[in-house]
Amino acid sequence: MSYPVPDLNLVLPEIFVAGMACLILVIDLFLKPERRGWTYLLTQATLVGALVITLMTAQEGVQQIFNGAFIADPLSVMLKSVVYIVVFVVFLYSRSYLQARDMYQGEYFVLGLFGMLGMMIMISAGSFISLYLGLELMSLSLYALVAFKRDSSEASEAAMKYFVLGAIASGMLLYGMSMLYGVTGSLDMAEINERLMRGGEGLNLPMMFGLAFIMAGIAFKLGAVPFHMWLPDVYHGAPTSVTLYLGTAPKLAAFAMIVRLLVEGLDVAQESWQGMFYIMIVLSLLIGNVVAIAQTNIKRMLAYSTISHVAFLLLGFLSGSPAGYASALFYTVVYAIMALGGFGMIMLLSRKGFESDRIDDFRGLNDRSPWLAFIMMIIMFSMAGVPLTAGFYAKLVVLQAAVEANMVGLAVFAVIMSVIGAFYYLRVVKLMYFDKPLDEPIPAQPLDMRMVMSANGLLILFLGFMPGLLMTLCRQAIL
Repeated sequence: MSYPVPDLNLVLPEIFVAGMACLILVIDLFLKPERRGWTYLLTQATLVGALVITLMTAQEGVQQIFNGAFIADPLSVMLKSVVYIVVFVVFLYSRSYLQARDMYQGEYFVLGLFGMLGMMIMISAGSFISLYLGLELMSLSLYALVAFKRDSSEASEAAMKYFVLGAIASGMLLYGMSMLYGVTGSLDMAEINERLMRGGEGLNLPMMFGLAFIMAGIAFKLGAVPFHMWLPDVYHGAPTSVTLYLGTAPKLAAFAMIVRLLVEGLDVAQESWQGMFYIMIVLSLLIGNVVAIAQTNIKRMLAYSTISHVAFLLLGFLSGSPAGYASALFYTVVYAIMALGGFGMIMLLSRKGFESDRIDDFRGLNDRSPWLAFIMMIIMFSMAGVPLTAGFYAKLVVLQAAVEANMVGLAVFAVIMSVIGAFYYLRVVKLMYFDKPLDEPIPAQPLDMRMVMSANGLLILFLGFMPGLLMTLCRQAIL
């Protein structure tokens, strides 16, 4: 019996990243601490190489290999490309931070690459098995990264909480998948959707049980209420370089997870999972924005703001239309760019023995560095949804999709919560421009970090003035 040879060009980026991650791990063993820069350079070269390979091997339409377990389509190409760029910037921002705290070790970069490999597998997953394998590869890498600062009790506590709750969420997700497998007899998500459509009323009850467990797993990975309890503690307890990684790239993989699992795999149950999303959106908008006001630590503030941003991401899925999904994709990419800038600024202002993670640490930043204050102001304005920033247009297209789906009440509630949420963002701007400066000097940071941070902020401004290019890419990826 002969078996067809799959087109391995479709998985060439994953093979390349996996091979380079293993190679970098071995090379790093033989490098002296003062030569660890080679590990960093090899890691960044891996990300550039993966981006080139992904773009060169991209094909038109939808391609499947491994009996449908792996999908290559325009959405996977776009999301992987953005993930490479985001992780590249994360490592660039993190280098000086890690060096100042004696954490400049190869394991950080290797774990980051393996975590990204898990995201790549999730983005292209076509079956429950490949999706779950990608999710666990990403999650296990993140658990280790959160505990990377071994002598920190806060980091260890955050890692344990993240690990225990993450294991529970993964178990619930796996149980939901097993129930759907029991109903349909298939692990292929497209085939599951077809069989459920043909199944009739008798399949509704077990399908709903399985869907409920799957939704719990998805909500945890996103950090949506009521499965948000890990987010503030992990963001606060983890080293800021890890928080930066955790708060950006995995959100893109989570978007792909929703598309593959719910839009493509459980489209027949759209009304059911949209109803669950509705509750999560209302609670996330309310709790995320209100609780963030009381925070004095900027990492915890950004953690609660992440919960409210996740609500907007989910809001795009409620329309049930390609336009709504494209708006959710646009919002996810813009949020990743804003989070890069926000957490990156915390690291830029930090130095050895001073984390700069309290909101008061930004007091009088305009007097100490007008340009950095301007960049941070753009980031805060964009997160608040102030016009002429990327965040404003991102919220606008999501709200427009909700209104077109006759969810005017929910859209109005989202606007009201955004106005409330603007308070804690504008509070940071007020401290930077109108309060007396601290005695803390601006630490000297590498030129490349300062240049990329400036480009990060200006990109947010550019996408606010000219969002059409990115929005077109999002529509092409979804359609």
